[in-house]
Amino acid sequence: MRYAKSSTTSRRNLLLGTAAAGALFAAGCTSNENNDDGDNAKQAANTADDKPGKAVTIGFAGPQADHGWLNAINEQAKRRAKEYKDVHLEATEGSNDTAQQIGQIETLINKKVDVLVILPADGKALTQVGLKAMRAGIPVVNLDRIFASPQAYRCWIGGDNYGMGLNAGRYIGEQLKGKKNAKVIELAGIDNLELTRQRTEGFNDALKNYPNIKKVGRQAAEFTVESGQAKMAQLLQAHSDFDALWNHDDDQGVGAERAIKQAGRDDFLMVGGAGAKHAMDAIKADNSVLKATVLYPPTMAASAIDLARALGQGKGVGGLAELEIPASLTLYSAVVTKDNVDEYLPTGFS
Repeated sequence: MRYAKSSTTSRRNLLLGTAAAGALFAAGCTSNENNDDGDNAKQAANTADDKPGKAVTIGFAGPQADHGWLNAINEQAKRRAKEYKDVHLEATEGSNDTAQQIGQIETLINKKVDVLVILPADGKALTQVGLKAMRAGIPVVNLDRIFASPQAYRCWIGGDNYGMGLNAGRYIGEQLKGKKNAKVIELAGIDNLELTRQRTEGFNDALKNYPNIKKVGRQAAEFTVESGQAKMAQLLQAHSDFDALWNHDDDQGVGAERAIKQAGRDDFLMVGGAGAKHAMDAIKADNSVLKATVLYPPTMAASAIDLARALGQGKGVGGLAELEIPASLTLYSAVVTKDNVDEYLPTGFS
């Protein structure tokens, strides 16, 4: 899903994962000339806005914040909830242990929260507790890592892993389209994760549009600085000549950049992934191989709170004609370069 950008307000709403170019959950819905005033009034009355309304208790359960992106998820959710006078957030400590996270969610169910926002450590393993919440009459907003059954959630919102790879490949392709026999390499994430496979698939599909480009190397790291440095060093040793690198994750990219500097290499361009602040700072400075990063916006957690609040109040989404929130929202993986980095810097995570 693509979103238009027209003003400071609309850009802010775009970054919060809006479903349309207008303000997210703004008062009023899309109308047409055939609607009468009564229909418009009914539509507007059923749309969530920033004005205080029915009090809503939102339970928030995420995994352990042991990664910059996951920490940003927690911060975005908490910050967004504080913006609403009618929202009380019950947040768990978070855990990467599925049994512990299930226990945390069951505690929230027993507290009879109005809505649950869950980013499961393992979507398949937590499907049953999602089903339990839904059967108890508590709507679930499934954040990013999807449950195995659509019956386990009312709405899913998350990033586009395939789109990340696709847009990274397109950016690199456009930079190298005039170069004969161009070579690229890939520093992937954890290979046993579906998201890593999706990112690689999108990247490979994009490169098919550029017959002059060949992918000559790939290593899978572990989304950590240490693994990024070690795997990048291996790639540099194996490939003395290439034109571009796509790194799936900006956190492991810190290690990758260390290996690149240690090797004294500056003969290629690098594209990162996720949207860390340090990556955006480097892109703005334009004094390293890092020239772009493809977003996987943690602001989805703020949007999940918006959706949960709307659900708790029985409201729809501003900018859409429907009276209910959508069943799913896939965020767009924008490419951040020196030309647009100032727009996205506020969303960069540490």
